[in-house]
Amino acid sequence: MNPYEVLGVSENASEAEIKKAYKELVKKYHPDKYQNNPLSDLAEEKLQEINEAYDILMRGKGGSGSGSNSSSGGGARPDYMAVRRYIDTGNLAAAEAILNGTRDRSAEWFFLSGMLSYRKGWYDDAVNKLKTANDMDPGNVEYSQAYGRIVNMGGMYQNQAYGRGYGRNDDMCCQALQCYICADCCCDAI
Repeated sequence: MNPYEVLGVSENASEAEIKKAYKELVKKYHPDKYQNNPLSDLAEEKLQEINEAYDILMRGKGGSGSGSNSSSGGGARPDYMAVRRYIDTGNLAAAEAILNGTRDRSAEWFFLSGMLSYRKGWYDDAVNKLKTANDMDPGNVEYSQAYGRIVNMGGMYQNQAYGRGYGRNDDMCCQALQCYICADCCCDAI
């Protein structure tokens, strides 16, 4: 495997070019895009290949690897790199085991824990942890984008769940049914 070919960059690409290519490919092959899709296994394999290529290139350039945008300047922790891979490939139990065994509660820990909660379907917990990560490291684009996406998705869910007569009176169908019921009650009384 040639990591440069996997990421689609030249062998003299800068660290910024490698990061940009990596982020675009992660978006393209992210498991959330392939849920209930016959290509999900292929996308998962491709994402794992992308993560491995990125880690190889970033280690070679002295970068942080695994998509970490941490502003702390240090290298990525191998356990957090593993958590990212486990979350990307759907091995949530392994990701959770590593996070639960970690005493360090850095912004990266909250980010990864929030993403794990999101993948488990624990929306409120995911929002709280991603907000904490974003508050701890407000300059981190990855944290702020993830937090914004999940909060916006929650707003769409609430609009879908509550916007069609469930707790609101502005739905035309609901109003028509209310009028019908009232008219039916009035007709029975006469």
